[in-house]
Amino acid sequence: MEIPLLRYQSVSLDQISNACSFPFIFSDRKLNLFKDKYLLSGYCFSFSKRKWRNPFDRIRCSSLEQGLQPWLKPKPSKIDVGERKETVLEEPQMRKPSPGLCNQIEKLVFNKRYRGALELFEILEAEGGFELDSSTYDALISACIGLKSIRGVKRVSSYMISNGFELDLYMRNRVLLMHAKCGMMIDARRLFDEMPERNLVSWNTIIAGLVDSGDYVEAFRLFFITWEESSDAGSRTFAMMIRASAGLGCISAGRQFHLCALKMGVADDIFVACALIDMYSKCGSIEDAQCVFDEMPEKTTVGWNSIIAGYALHGYTEEALGMYFEMRDSGVEMDHFTFSIFIRICTRLASLEHAKQAHASLLRHGFGLDIVANTALVDFYSKWGRVEDARRVFDKMPQKNVISWNALIAGYGNHGRGEEAIEMFEQMLQQGMIPNHVTFLAVLYACSYSGLSERGWEIFKSMSRDHNIKPRAMHYACMIELLGREGLLDEAFALIRSAPFKPTANMWAALLTACRVHENLELGKFAAEKLYGMEPEKLSNYVVLLNIYNSSGKLKEAADVVHTLRRKGLRMLPAGSWIEVKKQPYFFLSGDKSHAQKKEIFQKVDNLMLEISKHGYVPERKYLLPDVDEQEARVLLYHSEKLAIAFGLISTPGWTPLQIVQSHRICGDCHSAIKLIAMVTGREIVVRDASRFHHFRDGSCSCGDYW
Repeated sequence: MEIPLLRYQSVSLDQISNACSFPFIFSDRKLNLFKDKYLLSGYCFSFSKRKWRNPFDRIRCSSLEQGLQPWLKPKPSKIDVGERKETVLEEPQMRKPSPGLCNQIEKLVFNKRYRGALELFEILEAEGGFELDSSTYDALISACIGLKSIRGVKRVSSYMISNGFELDLYMRNRVLLMHAKCGMMIDARRLFDEMPERNLVSWNTIIAGLVDSGDYVEAFRLFFITWEESSDAGSRTFAMMIRASAGLGCISAGRQFHLCALKMGVADDIFVACALIDMYSKCGSIEDAQCVFDEMPEKTTVGWNSIIAGYALHGYTEEALGMYFEMRDSGVEMDHFTFSIFIRICTRLASLEHAKQAHASLLRHGFGLDIVANTALVDFYSKWGRVEDARRVFDKMPQKNVISWNALIAGYGNHGRGEEAIEMFEQMLQQGMIPNHVTFLAVLYACSYSGLSERGWEIFKSMSRDHNIKPRAMHYACMIELLGREGLLDEAFALIRSAPFKPTANMWAALLTACRVHENLELGKFAAEKLYGMEPEKLSNYVVLLNIYNSSGKLKEAADVVHTLRRKGLRMLPAGSWIEVKKQPYFFLSGDKSHAQKKEIFQKVDNLMLEISKHGYVPERKYLLPDVDEQEARVLLYHSEKLAIAFGLISTPGWTPLQIVQSHRICGDCHSAIKLIAMVTGREIVVRDASRFHHFRDGSCSCGDYW
């Protein structure tokens, strides 16, 4: 029996008890992998018998049939860390180190000065033969975990072995935790398998390590084993398994763990509740996430962060913003993750004022140097044209990770500053930072956006040659766009055909855009047909081809595309644009007369059209908008972006940049008009459309008229 979680408050304890005696039956397609591994099919939660039907005999038989040998449980040994010695040497004479040195190491760790503690440990290593007690080893383990230092883990483990330190259960669990937290899961699993005895902490540590490393299936397998061995699970165990359910995107598993947590009385535990909010959010059930949040007896910072992130994850930006303000007004302490989430919400809303407020709050709350929040700030400022502000934040960061570098490189690229993006990429390499596939995507996009063909190809080839990173479909799409900008459509098509994987929709879309710009009818039709097969319901693919036919005078073919759209029930939606003025968002449709200042807005548009016509502006009627309805042609002068810009001009000081978000790809007429509006008004105008960022300044656009 499965109980809807939105109504679980009214369910009696007896009903929950009955619901907890159920087999793990999952309808999710993602959980088909469990059937193959026999992980869930034979188990039944039963809180009366505390026993599970065990399907692992089937695994052993299956393994033997495939010629595989089952794992043998090794005999316990005195020392389980590091590699065993082939010969046992004569035990060295051990000396007690200076108590002051050990105390200093422990004090440094207590004050979170982990690097200093490991530097002092080097003195002991260099001397050799010192016998350390458990408290010093415990401190060194904390230092390794704090720094995520694999080298430190190996040094501490090696010292334990060479000095014959015998580990009790507590220290074995600590050594296991050290390996798991530092991502050394192969070694951690070996240590776990060799433990002569285990307790719930041991099981929780290895399962948590597997969940953190993304091995959710193995985490489920070990959970079943520990349940069979001890018939016990604490709140931390349930929290971890709920996280594993979220990682697999399996809401049915998460729901059943939720019901069992209710039965065992741990559903109100802060770790379980926050894991449930995160799980329901990631699995698409924001209503259940809100229900769990509402039932929390004490709403903590982590709980607020989880529900706000859940709303933001699914595009409920206004709701996420509202929850943030509720959190602020509730008096709950905000941390760096809170501000990071808030800044990412501002990025979606193009809310400069709210982002500035978040920046000030970061400094006020003592998070001015936090790497996560500052990276979010770099991302916001970069995306919305304030690249200099992004660079200032970036330069002040005492520590930077690859995500920080990626955000700034992408910011330069988004606004047509390809040379600076490449310069930052080279600086990143010089400082010893290891780039990832996102780094290369950002720098290749910058090369494509700025038409830097030679540098783009050089960087593309260096991915596999110098950095052992195989180019993915998005990297190929950047190179196809780069070739398309130069009009090398045959070469772009050849690159698609030579890709070492099946071409993706992004690759064909890049070619289709190039065909539209260069009016290559035949190749454009071929690319569009490929896209129809991959994305039959995506409207913009049809309309790009429609525009190609219209521009080529192929009216019959254009009519056939329109007929196809009607037959498929695809309708061109009204275009909409957003602008924020004084922290208040305003939405406009094309020809919109619902605004309180409609008279002033339309008058401003008329004045702007008159002014830019003196600089050569002539309305373009060549293309239809990519995803808007037929009425757009009749309100060409009053498209939504023009109304939003006019409202921004009459509502803000003359030095203020304007930031517009659009639901559609900007049309050719508006693109030409906004370039001239930026020139005659002296304003910077940043437009985020369905295709890319357009940074208009002094009569030009960062996209180079290619979008």
